[in-house]
Amino acid sequence: MAIKIEMLRCFTMVALHGSLSDAADALGRTPSAVSMMLKQFEDHVGSPLFETARKSRLTPIGGLIYEEARREVAHFENTVSVIEGLSKSELGYLRLAVTPSVATTILPTIIHRFCQMYPEVRIDIRDMDSAAIARDLEREQADVGIGTLPKIDGMNRVELFSDPFGVVCRKDHSLAQNWDQLSWQDMDEYVLIANGLCKLITDPGFAPILDKSRLMVRNTTSLMGLVREGVGITILPRLAVTGPQDNIAFLPLKDVNTKRTVHLVSQPQNFLMPAARAFLKLITSMIHEGALGVDKEI
Repeated sequence: MAIKIEMLRCFTMVALHGSLSDAADALGRTPSAVSMMLKQFEDHVGSPLFETARKSRLTPIGGLIYEEARREVAHFENTVSVIEGLSKSELGYLRLAVTPSVATTILPTIIHRFCQMYPEVRIDIRDMDSAAIARDLEREQADVGIGTLPKIDGMNRVELFSDPFGVVCRKDHSLAQNWDQLSWQDMDEYVLIANGLCKLITDPGFAPILDKSRLMVRNTTSLMGLVREGVGITILPRLAVTGPQDNIAFLPLKDVNTKRTVHLVSQPQNFLMPAARAFLKLITSMIHEGALGVDKEI
């Protein structure tokens, strides 16, 4: 018996919900039908996929198969969405994965123009860190990614802009009083709240400061909340601190050249769905127009 997409869908939903009944409710099917489909899948695999009859815990092989099955189901559902869109003379569905700073700076302008040009396209925007964006691209769970991204085999990568790192602290912090002469040494006595972007900073003077940090926060909203509360200071690229920040200050660093580079990454054009191709074409034209709202190098 060949593996069917319904087998993969039933398996992933049971693994996600941890029970047959909850998975059946999500799928709009009876628990017995889901159980039968799951058994057929396990028979084909030749090994149990769950450790107990309650389906609350995957076996080791079940965990490996789950990752592959989830990716295949997502790809199938996106393909169906695009096919249905094309049958209605629409462009389909666009999945974007972007970093929070991109989501709040350059993306709104792009999305506003894109929606005016293609009002029928459905858009799914997820903000996450760059490592998660790269994983989503590799798993084909995103069509286009924008962040500080590595080269990924078989994908196109274009540099959008780069911005310098600086100290982020409260405006009433003592460092803010002498910001025009700020260096790494000035930060030594203060609590540093590290974040995922700190690993991009290669300046030797920053290494001992990062080593002393006992706080790591990857979510930008949580990070800014701690800084605002006065828990400590952090280091971020210039465009990561945008909009009204109340009592938050961004302090440039003297004689520090380390920058964050933001890339646009996607599958080759011939592998992309129409909506993604249209999105990339729009960004390319906006880059040439200088309409992204950021300079190539800030």
